This record gives sequence, C-alpha cells and structure tokens, in this order.
Amino acid sequence: MARLSATNEGRLADRAYTQIVEIINNQDLDIGDRLPSEARLAETFGMSRTVVREALVRLASDGITEARRGAGSYVMRRPSERLGAHMPMEELSATLGTYEVRFVLESEACRLAATRRSPQQMEAIADAMDALRGALHSNGPAHDEDWKLHRAIALGTANTAFVVALDHMREDIHKVLRAGVDISRSRPSSAIQAMLREHEMIVEAIHAQDGDGAALAMRWHLSQGRKRLMP
Repeated sequence: MARLSATNEGRLADRAYTQIVEIINNQDLDIGDRLPSEARLAETFGMSRTVVREALVRLASDGITEARRGAGSYVMRRPSERLGAHMPMEELSATLGTYEVRFVLESEACRLAATRRSPQQMEAIADAMDALRGALHSNGPAHDEDWKLHRAIALGTANTAFVVALDHMREDIHKVLRAGVDISRSRPSSAIQAMLREHEMIVEAIHAQDGDGAALAMRWHLSQGRKRLMP
C-alpha cells in the first residue's frame, strides 16, 4: 500500500513539475523572476505542499529553477520550445529525470570500460564514434548513432547489468538525444562541434585506459547535454 502511495505521489509531482513549467512559459517569466510561493502553487494545483516541494526539487536538479533560502524559487532556465516536438510536456519531468540515473550509471560504465575493454570492444567504440561524427556532420538524424556509442561503451564494461540498465531507459534516452541534436542544429555550428568534442574526449580517455578521465568526461557530457535542452 505504501508503494502505491509513493507511486501516486510521484505522478502528482510529475504533474506539478509540468504545471510549473507551464507557468514559466505561459506567463513569460524571465531568468531571475520569482515563482509563486510553495503554498500558493499547492493551492493553485490542488495538491499538498509536499508534492509541490518534490516538483521544485526536481526542477532545481534539472537547472530550470533555483531555490534561495528564505526567498523562494527563481527561474534559472526556460525549457526550449523545440522540446515539444520530441516529447509531451507532461513527460518532461520523467524524461529529464533519467539524467540523474545516467550520471551514476554511465560515468561508472566509462570508468570500467577504460580499464576492462578488449581490443575488439575498443574498435567497436571507435567505429561508433566515427559513425556519430559522420551523422553529426550531416543534416540527418544522429540519435541512433549517439545511442550506439553509449551502448558500445556499456558493453565495454564486461558487465551485462550496465547494458540491461541502459536498455531499460532507451526510449527516454532517445527522446533527449533527438531533442539535443535538433536544438543544437538550430544554433550556431559551434553547438554541434561542442557535442562532438564531448564524445571524442570520452572515447580518447577510454582508449588511453584513463578510468577517472573517462568518468569525468562522461559526466561533463551529460551535464552539457541536459543544458542543451534549454535556450
């Protein structure tokens, strides 16, 4: 029963997250503007303050808002309007939430791949990097090549649990990969070049068998990837 309650509360928090993003967009709040108080949001949404607080914590983790002690929450970034072409806004909280899991999962996968990958696995990672480079330099989709590189790195851990965990998030990861490339292509060419260089740094560290460097490079890439979804 407790698990059901927690699940329902999580869904309510997802809904509150979406409604707060809608307030930011519909009321055209600027960076630095203050959101309505926690109590006001709870009253407006017909939800408990606990649920609203959870939504605000998630928004802060995603870099959309910032909580200031004793002063409330403020807008830090506005999700790109192009996100709507890749995912319904009501799925935004759950989809961006995968980044928190990926920070842990894929950073450690890189660390292990750097020390465990076989010559054949390193070749597969390098081939996947080449395919991604070609896709990013084209005008076509690049999310599948991006996914295959991340999965090749997980295979390099010699631990199938990493691959299973990554595959479980495949649908949500594909959404953010599609959105990230689309949004980056709407910006100056340096945005795609930055994305490409982030991946190259990961592969170079794995090739050099630098576990700490590979983990750091992946964490940086994921951090930048999440920021790319904002204007």
